[in-house]
Amino acid sequence: MNPHRWSQESYITAYKFAAAAHQGQTIPGTPLPYIMHLSFVSMEIIAALSEERGRDETLAIQSALLHDILEDTPTPYEQVAAQFGQAVADGVLALTKNAALPKSEQMADSLHRIRQQPPEIGMVKLADRITNLQAPPPHWPADKIRSYQEEAITIYAALKHSSPYLAARLWYKIDVYQNYIKAN
Repeated sequence: MNPHRWSQESYITAYKFAAAAHQGQTIPGTPLPYIMHLSFVSMEIIAALSEERGRDETLAIQSALLHDILEDTPTPYEQVAAQFGQAVADGVLALTKNAALPKSEQMADSLHRIRQQPPEIGMVKLADRITNLQAPPPHWPADKIRSYQEEAITIYAALKHSSPYLAARLWYKIDVYQNYIKAN
């Protein structure tokens, strides 16, 4: 069996680990369990992998399911590395914002670290932002909506080389997101 090809078993292992770590968390502004966000991101990855052959599918899918685990749970890096290997742990670490930096520097720092990783990690960040470009919370002011779209454009510019399929999906979502700016 090719270790770079994803399997249901590798998906389920990462999914259960993520579900346990994020237990009780919800998607901000909704009552929905946080694992749904991780499922949506991994779904975007699976769709991209079906279009772009030759990727490290296990790295991409496990990183998608675990991408918020270091940032949003008390799970340590070492535990992710022990369970899923160095490549997944390093990818998840790159996808994790450095809270020690000022908020205004966190995204640029993360994008820099993501670009040092295999392209599958850039795919996860693209998929994450695709998933997050849904209707903004009703309480967001127009400037925050605009800023979120501008950040998506920054992500697109930095990582579009990681996956033509996901880059096209993100650009489409950025374009559609413009409607939320016009509505405010």
